[in-house]
Amino acid sequence: MTADDYIHRADETLRETYEPPMDISAYVETIFENPTSAAHASKYLLAAIEAVGTRTVIEEGEKKERYRFFDDPHNDGQHAILGNTDVLNDFVTDLRSIAARRGKEEKILWIDGPTATGKSELKRCLVNGLREFSKTEEGRRYTVEWNIAATPDVSSGMTYGDRPPSDEDDWYPSPVQSHPLSVFPEPVRNELLAELNETHDDHIPIHLETRLDPFSYEAYAHLEEQYRRQRVNDLFSAVTDTKHLRVKNFVVDVGRGIGVLHSEDDGSPKERLVGSWMAGMLQQLDSRGRKNPQAFSYDGVLSQGNGLLTIVEDAAQHADLLQKLLNIPDEKTVKLDKGIGMDIDTQIIIISNPDLEAQLNRHAEAEGSDPLKALKRRLDKHEFSYLTNLSLEAELVHRELTNETAIWDVSSYDEIDEIDEKIREPLVIPVRHADTDIHDRELAPHTVEAAALYAVVTRLDADSLPSGLDIVDKALIYDRGYLQDGDERLDKDEFDFAEATDGAHGIPITFTRDIIADLLYETTDRHHQTLNVEDVIMPRDVLNEMVSGLDEAPMFSTSERTEYEARVVPVKQYVFSQQEADVIDAIMREKQVDEETVETYLEHVYAWVEDETIENDRGESIQPDALKMKVFEIEHLGRFDEADYDGTDPNEEVVSFRSDRVITALNRHAWQSRDENFRASDVDLHELPIIESVLGSYDWNDVKRTYEDLSPTQWADPPSGTETESVKARTIENMQELFGYSAASAELTSRYVMEQINHRWN
Repeated sequence: MTADDYIHRADETLRETYEPPMDISAYVETIFENPTSAAHASKYLLAAIEAVGTRTVIEEGEKKERYRFFDDPHNDGQHAILGNTDVLNDFVTDLRSIAARRGKEEKILWIDGPTATGKSELKRCLVNGLREFSKTEEGRRYTVEWNIAATPDVSSGMTYGDRPPSDEDDWYPSPVQSHPLSVFPEPVRNELLAELNETHDDHIPIHLETRLDPFSYEAYAHLEEQYRRQRVNDLFSAVTDTKHLRVKNFVVDVGRGIGVLHSEDDGSPKERLVGSWMAGMLQQLDSRGRKNPQAFSYDGVLSQGNGLLTIVEDAAQHADLLQKLLNIPDEKTVKLDKGIGMDIDTQIIIISNPDLEAQLNRHAEAEGSDPLKALKRRLDKHEFSYLTNLSLEAELVHRELTNETAIWDVSSYDEIDEIDEKIREPLVIPVRHADTDIHDRELAPHTVEAAALYAVVTRLDADSLPSGLDIVDKALIYDRGYLQDGDERLDKDEFDFAEATDGAHGIPITFTRDIIADLLYETTDRHHQTLNVEDVIMPRDVLNEMVSGLDEAPMFSTSERTEYEARVVPVKQYVFSQQEADVIDAIMREKQVDEETVETYLEHVYAWVEDETIENDRGESIQPDALKMKVFEIEHLGRFDEADYDGTDPNEEVVSFRSDRVITALNRHAWQSRDENFRASDVDLHELPIIESVLGSYDWNDVKRTYEDLSPTQWADPPSGTETESVKARTIENMQELFGYSAASAELTSRYVMEQINHRWN
């Protein structure tokens, strides 16, 4: 596109965002067409969340519906909250109750949790989502602006700050985004709202109790006084005439409908909450001995957030304000001064680390005399926790290292395998050292997986482990919803994790990110004649560095360091098993069983067990081939040997395997498919664990049997012309083609695996 094209697109964007100012009558017509724009704060926030819809996710092994709003879709997912779907859903449920005034309207929503769990992302999602929703037709947000310069008798023009009014500058918007309906007298407003709610019959009616803010009321009262003195009959029409009052839409943002109190903000409680009096302006304004609301700054968090949302970040730093917020949700008003009150319509959300709870409980032993008891009763806590899903943590690591923001969307169990591939895949990151050009560093396959898995297992409650499971097993169950144990698939609901305190503690993503970031700029002592192995970061490199980094990180206690160091062992074992499987699969790639061979075996076993015949290619009925079944079970399944057969007749163990394991799986598939014409060839082989494991699953015995002259001790530098040399060359190529390894990472991984299994080889 040309530069002019970009200018044109910018013009179009703003043209679609803003409307010309309208009179109060046109506004009333507008809200009857689109009532959401007139909604009270909590209802509007709920509408913004619901407008983006939901998606299905697999989280902690279970299917859940998740609001897309928290994926930060308007910002390309940059500040998406990964995980914590149950917490977010409960947050929306509470918001719905507050909006509908079902007994929770006095609640302050409290987002709590350890550092780096997504609390800051929630704030950004709220800001981004509300800003973009307010740009849509449905989400238009309106306020009023005033002009009293056109009044016949104006002794001192309306002002805000110290700028004199003139022409278009005579218009002053409400500094706190006052709702346009607050202009109406209360009885009329109530009647209007009743008709609006009846017309649209929403399950959550619009509810407003706000009067004009003091600044706007100053203008209204002045105009009303002037026209009353002139004995004008239609007083309201005169005051709200278009030369005095306009309704205009505004884009919601921080400072305009969203107030954010940061940890570093200071000042008196009143300054932080609503604003401060400007002494110089008080002297300039002719206020006849009273405090003129035009001389107030209106820059406090409640003033900025009036009409929509108030967020108190790092609430422990503002604990003194929390009690002053106590009655605002139900009384809907705050004081500017002794005689000057301001109605507030805002949804209050406080965000804190666990240290706030310690402050709130410091008088807990006083029980009935606890001065903070009323405050704690008003707080509705939603606790964020560290991710306990391997796939989500891997996605988070990936995002932190690459700045890629696309969501890894998994909506069904069938898509878990695709995500597993993304978790395991390598990651290439360009880096620049101080004295060199940009070059690529490779996180070898399974490196991101290893870092993410280690972080997850430090967050899991080991005390709740069922018998027979280790901490990695639990992590895999949480991620996939099941555990594959050989031929058996054990679903999550077969285990009891009810008392677990998972996600409350552990290694945060920031620690993992910093460890990997440091490794990207460190040099290694690896060397190879032709391959850039020095640019490869292996899984064990990251795991070792994470463990050694525990001692230097002040965030961990001594007991945590000891516990986390011990948990790296099963992670290393699991990651090695994944690397080992890659190497074996690459070695045996040309020997893998094709699906046609597996289907033939199933047809023969099914006929053999059911005492039926098989139709051959010529249409003839023949008996099942006992030799084919025997060869398949010995050579491909690897479960039996010659001693388990008398010729081709199977012993009891083989008979039991065929009937209890293979046929049971086939019949289960037939029942689930409800197909009366079921044939074994109709089976999706990957749905049968006992068969799926055959499609490319081998062990070192299979490798030894296939390549008798292969020597692991020669793998690092195989002699020319040997079987080890030819097998290694094919393996390196296959690892690149099958799993995305580079030649360098394939060299390092295969060499490491061969070193580890050498003692088992003979």
